Amino acid sequence: MKLAARAERLKPSATLAITAKAKALKAEGVDVVGFGAGEPDFDTPENIKEEAIRAIKEGFTKYTAVGGIDELKNAIIHRIKEDHGIKYEKSEIIVSCGAKHTLYNLSQAIFEEGDEVIIPSPYWVSYPEQVILAGAKPVFIETKEDYDFKIDPDELKKLITNKTKALILNYPSNPTGATYTEYELRDIVDVAMKAGLSIISDEIYEKIIYDGLTHTPVVKLGEEIKKSTFLVNGVSKSYSMTGWRIGYAAGDKMIIEAMSNLQGQSTSNPTSISQRAAVEALKGSQEEVKRMAKEFEKRKNYIVERLNKIPGFRCFNPQGAFYVFPNISSFFGKKYTGKEIRNSVDFTEFLLGEAKVAVVPGIEFGADKYVRISYATSMEEIKKGVDRIEKAVERLK
Repeated sequence: MKLAARAERLKPSATLAITAKAKALKAEGVDVVGFGAGEPDFDTPENIKEEAIRAIKEGFTKYTAVGGIDELKNAIIHRIKEDHGIKYEKSEIIVSCGAKHTLYNLSQAIFEEGDEVIIPSPYWVSYPEQVILAGAKPVFIETKEDYDFKIDPDELKKLITNKTKALILNYPSNPTGATYTEYELRDIVDVAMKAGLSIISDEIYEKIIYDGLTHTPVVKLGEEIKKSTFLVNGVSKSYSMTGWRIGYAAGDKMIIEAMSNLQGQSTSNPTSISQRAAVEALKGSQEEVKRMAKEFEKRKNYIVERLNKIPGFRCFNPQGAFYVFPNISSFFGKKYTGKEIRNSVDFTEFLLGEAKVAVVPGIEFGADKYVRISYATSMEEIKKGVDRIEKAVERLK
């Protein structure tokens, strides 16, 4: 049987692949330090788990409304209002099976053949693939390390054509950890608004932010901007609930309804039990969220300092998320056991084979001079992993 063209074009997730490879080696008894996973290592807070157990005991295990239960929509509205002073109606909210699913539904609802979608590079691996699946064309705007991996508004202007439908923003960023001040965000959003673009703002890492910075949602910049923006978020990262699969979007109710129709013909509703747990996450105590963010900041400070002391590494200091994205291009052309390192994939294979450390090659994020290292693991594992990297690169000639 012949595959559909869309399936043949689709690339597998590199982050999931490298994590699976590391887990397979561990299952064989190999001591691998895994820096590939994009999920917090903390356990889901107790109050959230207890609410899920309560839901099961109460028999809340059946189908729900396709776009999410009213209780959860109200909790989302409450959290956005509490954190940012922005008001939404229930008709403007949809709950899906994780933020990735939310983004997929959104792409399917608003993009079509002939559309162009501007995506900052380095990018999260699923953005271009989801745009392509919708029949549209991803157009990449390169962000530079010496500009802190942020969009240059003048460069953005140059890329906009009469086919441009939307701009995707992701801040704090996966994979760079870069984020924007309100002033920087306004310059970018002004360009998009003048061109009549929709903005898809993926703010899944909004609560994992460092150095005393404040997160400013795009929708806070003005009522007209809010009307053109789809705010995407979820509970996976901030509440350490990756496996619970709850994400959501807030935006124009006509598009939200279309997304719900799509969801109704694909996955139906998000898991009933997870929805109840997410209500507790969003409306309950936020102290564990703050504690996790503080711990991530300690790890970030350590790993950035250590990597920048290793000859050959140049590591940008991220302002959010839980990744570093060091430049490793100085190792290109060097050799080990007769093999030459020519790109980020070769460097990743070198670290896994010689140091037993798993990272993700930057080429998967559109930036071949880099690798992504997740510090969503214990400080003990981080120290062990960086020690191994340091010793391994000393052997390169």
